[in-house]
Amino acid sequence: MLALNLTTIVIIAVVIFLYYSIRILREYERGVIFRLGRVIRAKGPGLIILLPVIDRMVKVDLRTVTLDVPSQDIITRDNVSVKVSAVVYFRVIDPTKAIIDVADFHFATSQLSQTTLRSVCGQGELDHLLAERDEINDRIQVILDKETEPWGVKVNKVEVKEIDLPEGMRRAMAKQAEAERERRSAIINAEGEFQAAQKLADAAAIISGTPAALQLRYLQTLKEIAAENNSTTVFPIPMDLFKPFFEHMLTSSSKGN
Repeated sequence: MLALNLTTIVIIAVVIFLYYSIRILREYERGVIFRLGRVIRAKGPGLIILLPVIDRMVKVDLRTVTLDVPSQDIITRDNVSVKVSAVVYFRVIDPTKAIIDVADFHFATSQLSQTTLRSVCGQGELDHLLAERDEINDRIQVILDKETEPWGVKVNKVEVKEIDLPEGMRRAMAKQAEAERERRSAIINAEGEFQAAQKLADAAAIISGTPAALQLRYLQTLKEIAAENNSTTVFPIPMDLFKPFFEHMLTSSSKGN
């Protein structure tokens, strides 16, 4: 009976030992092991054996984290107040540093992203902020990556998501865009009229050198007008058109006499 009780106690002790000492980490997880308060090293993935009571493990996820940076009130260099939001993609590359060098690397990265977004966007004018998003994204990414490197965090990408303008500024920009379109339309019309006038001047110069061409053009215009049957057109005929006929008749009369 005593041997049976002893066996039961041993089995229970082994089960408890295995329960508190065996850990299984997934492929994207690492475990930072503390033994009596001192860091040993990061282990994983797979089966991890800990010493009960002595060892303590902190899990760290190595997958890319999507961090939503809330809208920040920003005053640009040309004194325009806007709200800018962004999204940051980062991942842990050194689990040991991420645990022992910063209290909460996720919260720290979030706060640093907000302050960096306000700082970078406030250094430029509104037009630059709207037109050069790629440049702003790259600048924020470089700054964040440099600042989070001591924490074992790698910032892979930063994207400015929304730029919320005041209603008055939106109306002003809409008027500016409309005025710009009207200016371009006026320039295009003027260029078209200039080209048409230039072509007409060239055609007039060619026709003026050949009187017969002017007469042919005149007759062609009469033909085009005659094709329209819904109106009556009074078209003056220059006497120069009949001059060759008059000369021919005078020549014939003089020969007959």
